[in-house]
Amino acid sequence: MEPTPIPIDDANSLLAGMPTPESVHRLEDALLQLPQVDLQTQMLVHGGMSARTIFIPGGTVLTGALTNLDNVCVVVGDITVTTDAGLRRLTGVNVLPALAGAKRAGIAHDDTWWITLHRTDLTDPQAIEDEMTGEADRLQTRTLALTAEHHPAIKGDAA
Repeated sequence: MEPTPIPIDDANSLLAGMPTPESVHRLEDALLQLPQVDLQTQMLVHGGMSARTIFIPGGTVLTGALTNLDNVCVVVGDITVTTDAGLRRLTGVNVLPALAGAKRAGIAHDDTWWITLHRTDLTDPQAIEDEMTGEADRLQTRTLALTAEHHPAIKGDAA
């Protein structure tokens, strides 16, 4: 599917004043009216940690789920995103701390991989999503439009 068709300049202006979860929810509601992009979600569970990876094609505007847990984000690519420190353009490889209670929004300027890492005692991917966010029902891995046929790589590996 094609990236969400919002011009980058428009998206940057939308993101500029969006530090609160409520304002990101408003953007998310608008984006849900547009064609959706398959983020090719993958999850790896290992050693008491969860690594959830999404692929964000360049030109995509997206929002993230409201987080319940402090986590670490590893970002590889080129994206402007709301962070705990405000709006930032991240290029190359970045490792960021992320506090619980964050709901992010971003625009990928080029293909970007976003990996969220957090500690967990769970091994079931759906249980981990429930632990991670109270918005698990809104994740692509749960929506009817994008089912397991689009997300075959979701797996747990307790080894």
